[in-house]
Amino acid sequence: MTTHRPVPNALTIAGSDPSGGAGIQADLKSFSALGAYGTSIITALTAQNTRGVRGVHPIPVEFIRLQLDTLLDDVALDAVKIGMVASREVAETIRDALEARRPRWVVLDPVMVAKSGDILVDDVGIAAVREVLVPLADLITPNLPEAAVLLGRPAPTSRDEMLAMAPALAGLGAGAVLLKGGHLRDESCPDLLIADGESRWIEGTRIATSNLHGTGCSLSSAIAARLALGDELPTAIAAAKQWLETALTESRRLAVGQGHGPVHHFHRWW
Repeated sequence: MTTHRPVPNALTIAGSDPSGGAGIQADLKSFSALGAYGTSIITALTAQNTRGVRGVHPIPVEFIRLQLDTLLDDVALDAVKIGMVASREVAETIRDALEARRPRWVVLDPVMVAKSGDILVDDVGIAAVREVLVPLADLITPNLPEAAVLLGRPAPTSRDEMLAMAPALAGLGAGAVLLKGGHLRDESCPDLLIADGESRWIEGTRIATSNLHGTGCSLSSAIAARLALGDELPTAIAAAKQWLETALTESRRLAVGQGHGPVHHFHRWW
């Protein structure tokens, strides 16, 4: 009798984006596009579109805890992706739930800096991410401004400066770090994987598009999906980057909003 491996289950813990390009919506689309079944815990509601955020309504921590306990009582998870967390109480709630019933993979996208350069969380929230969630994670995926905020130092402006930052990022306690180089003034988009005491470059192509809404969310959740499917970490990252590059290229086929549009998560099908 032929047996088939079940479709893996992935969880996103993040805020909601009504425009569908970032947050929970982008994560679920990315899970689905890469072949994982998506589940979600919503930490905040937002009023936003492709041009910006007008309001944020945090979910009470007691209800976040209830969402987590109820889901984990029933669904076995292969991977979890954590997005923006703005309070220590929420960070500790997430940590406690995942330590009690830990999935194989925990991917943290430390969303702390907007594309405008504005800091999205206060010092207490930054400390909570650094001290509570980073040590929980098997992989963190900061971009250059986010890595700078985590370490309290200027953002790297070159590959050499990214390499120089690697020991300090590794010292934060995550299993591995993917330092994303998209903010470099470079013709390519090089990312630096810091794992097992070594650093290695994972190259990427810079796509000429303004449809950049939710790229960080989509990449981290795509990596989580590939890990849930059984990929080794470098393979998962390379596959997710390749998928995202095509999603960026094919975003021209979408007509969503008047600002920074989303990537085309389902470019392989429509």
